Amino acid sequence: MTATATATVTTSPIVQIKALGFPWETIDPFLFCAYHDDAYPKANAQMGPDASLAGRDLGQDFSRKDGWSMYHGNPVPGFPGHPHRGFETVTIVRKGLIDHSDSLGATARFGGGDVQWLTAGKGVVHSEMFPLLDASAPNPLELFQIWLNLPARNKMVEPHFTMFWAEDIPRFTAMDADGHATEVAVVAGRVAPVDGEPGAGGPLAPPPDSWAAEADADIAIWTIRMEPHACWMLPAADGEDTRRNLYFFKGRSVSVAGRKIENHAAIELRADARVELINGDEPSEFLLLQGRPIGEPVAQYGPFVMNTQTEIAQAMADYRRTQFGGWPWPDMAPVHGRDPARFARHPDGREEKPLES
Repeated sequence: MTATATATVTTSPIVQIKALGFPWETIDPFLFCAYHDDAYPKANAQMGPDASLAGRDLGQDFSRKDGWSMYHGNPVPGFPGHPHRGFETVTIVRKGLIDHSDSLGATARFGGGDVQWLTAGKGVVHSEMFPLLDASAPNPLELFQIWLNLPARNKMVEPHFTMFWAEDIPRFTAMDADGHATEVAVVAGRVAPVDGEPGAGGPLAPPPDSWAAEADADIAIWTIRMEPHACWMLPAADGEDTRRNLYFFKGRSVSVAGRKIENHAAIELRADARVELINGDEPSEFLLLQGRPIGEPVAQYGPFVMNTQTEIAQAMADYRRTQFGGWPWPDMAPVHGRDPARFARHPDGREEKPLES
């Protein structure tokens, strides 16, 4: 009599691990993720850094000299007016403020956990400036800007401007068996207990023409913070074809599905698997991006993302001809004064402010 042994093969939920660069690598339907963490000093009278700008390539300063950059701004750091077509920007501001202005006539000041979701569609010009308001203390800025693609049928929709105020974004805290907390903020996507409809326990509604508005797109954008030694089970995604990246960007170490990771990394995970996260001995933070791929050709030239090179050439010609509606502001880098209050003024004149908690 011969005994036959049956081996059990366990497939790791980790697909690949890549070091974080700038920008962070993403997976369809995402195009781009930039993480900015700038330790700006105290402010000067112009709402810029009260420090020498010598040695910086002003207008193109990504140097991180002294822990911060001016980017394309001067005297205020940031990104003066520039065009977009064919995709969306999702900007999550964790610290500091952004002053937004655009060719639609909209303006906003947002920060401290707020999110701006802008559907560029057929074309918009916007500026994103980083005013420094505190003249007596440092002005740290921390944000993510995520580019989410649009399917071909929606690349030429009307632009759309949406604010998600920090006070409205669903959040929950999961406690493990030893009382260690994991905090999750849900910008998009459902995860228990944030699994109802918008306004009824679910996530906020994405813009109407977004890929995230498709019922089966399975888009998720979450930020996750784990206390030292916290344990949390990342749930599986709903969609069969969903892909996901978990970005480990703060902390010393974390165990992901039993694999210890000691360097900040983009971790692609099988979306159909639950994954155990066990944090190390200091707080750790993560960004999760997931979604069903759009699966269409991508043609990109700077801020234009279409499906063919012919469409890119048309985007450039349209921008030269129309400036996507023109620029209604007196300069290309507007800032909105020294009042720190957050607000949004929409293209139709409607004004919006967060409900302070």
